[in-house]
Amino acid sequence: MDMFDVLTLAGGLSLFLFGMSVMSDALERRAEGGLKILLERLTQSKTAGLLTGLAVTAVIQSSSATTVMVVGFVNSGMMTLKQAINVIMGANVGTTVTAWLLSLSGISGDNLFIQLLKPASFSPILATVGIVLFLSGKTIRKKDSGTILLGFATLMFGMDAMSGAVAGLANIPAFRHLFILFKNPILGILAGAILTAVIQSSSASIGILQALASTGQVSYGASMPIIMGQNIGTCVTALLSAFGTNKNARRAAVVHLSFNVIGTLILLLFFLPVSLWLKPPLLDQPASLFGIALTHSLFNIACTLFLLPASALLEKLAVRLVPDSEAKDVNTELDDRLLATPHIALDRCLTLVREMAELATYASKNSIRALNKYEKQLAKDVREAEQKCDHYEDILGSYLVKLSSYQMSDADSASISMMLKVIGDFERISDHSVGILESAEELRGKKLHFTPDADRELSVLCDAVSEILTLSCTSFVHGDLSMSLNIEPLEQVIDHLRNQMRNAHIVRLKEGACSIETGFVWLDLITGLERTAAHCSNIAVCLMDASENTMSLHKSLSVMKRESPYYKRQYERYSKKYVIGETT
Repeated sequence: MDMFDVLTLAGGLSLFLFGMSVMSDALERRAEGGLKILLERLTQSKTAGLLTGLAVTAVIQSSSATTVMVVGFVNSGMMTLKQAINVIMGANVGTTVTAWLLSLSGISGDNLFIQLLKPASFSPILATVGIVLFLSGKTIRKKDSGTILLGFATLMFGMDAMSGAVAGLANIPAFRHLFILFKNPILGILAGAILTAVIQSSSASIGILQALASTGQVSYGASMPIIMGQNIGTCVTALLSAFGTNKNARRAAVVHLSFNVIGTLILLLFFLPVSLWLKPPLLDQPASLFGIALTHSLFNIACTLFLLPASALLEKLAVRLVPDSEAKDVNTELDDRLLATPHIALDRCLTLVREMAELATYASKNSIRALNKYEKQLAKDVREAEQKCDHYEDILGSYLVKLSSYQMSDADSASISMMLKVIGDFERISDHSVGILESAEELRGKKLHFTPDADRELSVLCDAVSEILTLSCTSFVHGDLSMSLNIEPLEQVIDHLRNQMRNAHIVRLKEGACSIETGFVWLDLITGLERTAAHCSNIAVCLMDASENTMSLHKSLSVMKRESPYYKRQYERYSKKYVIGETT
C-alpha cells in the first residue's frame, strides 16, 4: 500500500462520510411530514414505539440522528421517557438498513440482473438523475430528492474508493495481525466503540468495517466484537446532545447507552464461551460484506428481543442514574435540537403560540371581568398570564428567527412569518389586559363611578371585545379561516362604538355629569379595549395571509372590505347586535 493508496483511502473515506451526511440530512427534510405523523400516532404501546424508531431510522439512515431527536422531544415535553425507550430500541434495529445497502458492493456474478444490483452500475444513474433534480427542481422537495440521490451515489463512490485503496492491505502481515488482535473481544469492542465515537455514526463505521472486510483479512471472530463496540460508540452523540437538558432528556440519553452496554454484555456472555471453548470454524473465516450486515442486524435484533420486555427496568435504571434533584430544571419550551427537523420544530413553535393565544385571551377576558367584580386572585392571574406572554414572545421570537434560516417549503416559511407577527399581537393583547386591570383598580381604589349611561355603553363595548377575543383565539388555535372572516367586520363595529363613546363622554363632561378624573379612566379603558380589538384584527389577517403564502396585511384588508359581500353582511349583523344609546 503506497502513498497514493493512502490518499485514495482518505479521499474515499471523505466522500463516504460526506455522502452519508448529505443523504441523511436530505432524508430528514424530505420525511419531516411523515415524522410528524408518526409522532402524533405514537402511543404507550411498546410495539408502536419500537416500529416508530425503526421506521424513522430506516428512513433517515442514522440512529444517532433519531436518538438526538428523541432527546430533544423528551426535553420539550413532546414525548415521555417511556415512549422514548421504545423508540430508541427501534432506532437500533432501523440503523441496520445502511449496512444492507452497503453490502450490495460485495455482489458478484455475470448475470445481468446481478450486475445491475451492483452500486458501480446504478450509482452513476442515480447521480445523473440527482443532479438533474437538484439543478432543475423548482421546489425544495424536488431539490431534496435530488440531494438524496447525489448523497447516496457519493457514499457508494466513496465506498468503492475505500475498498480499492485497502485491497493492497491483504498482502501486509501487520494488517492481518491487527485483526487477529481484535479477536480478543475486549480489544474488538474498544476499537469499534472508539471509531464510532470519533465519527459519531454507527452506520458510517459499519461501512468502514465492510470496506476493510473486502480485503478478506477481517474474520467473523474479529468483526463481531467490533460491531458490538460500534453500538456502544454511537451513544456518544446522544450523550453530548443531552448536556443542558432537563432530567428526563438526560435519562433518555442514558437509556440509549444502558441499552447498548447491557445488550453487549449479554451477548458477550454467549460469545465468549463459544469462541473460547467451542471454536466454530466460522469465526476464522473471512467476513463478507453481506455477512457483516447480517451480523449487525442479528446483534441489534437480539438486543431488542432481550431488553424490550425489560423496558420498565431500563426506565428505573435511568431514574436511578439521573435522580431527581431539588434544582429547578432548565427551560425546555423550545429545544435547539429540534432545529435538525425544521418541520417538527415549526410544529412545536405553533403549539407554544397557541398556548400564548389562550393565555392572552384568558388575561384579557379576566381583566374585563374585573371591571364588574374585582378580586385579588383575578388580578394576580391576569398579571401572571401577561408575564408568561412576555416570556413566550422572547423565546419564540429568537427561535423562529433561527428556524427561518433553515431550508423549508414556502408554506412553512409563511407560517414562520405569520407566527413572528402574531406573537407581537398576542403580547400586546396581554399588555392591554394589565392596562384594563389597572383602570379597574383605580376605579376601586379611588371609589370612582361612571354614570348609568356610561356603564351601559361600556358593557356593550366589553361584550363586543369579549366576542372578538373568542373569535381570534379560536380561529387561530384551530386554524379556522371561516371564523376569522368574522373578526374584521366586528373590529370595525368596535371602532365605531369607541367613536360614539368618546362623543357621548364629551357631552357628559359639558353637562357636568362626569368628573375629569373619571373621564381619564374612561378614555384609558375604551382605548385599551379598542386596541385589543385591533390586534385581534391583525391576527385574523395574518392567518389569511399565511394560508395564501403572502404577508400583505394592507392588501388583505382592502380586498376583505371592498370585495367581500360576506364582510358587509357581518358588519351589518354586528352593528345591530352591539348598539349604544337609549335602545341598549
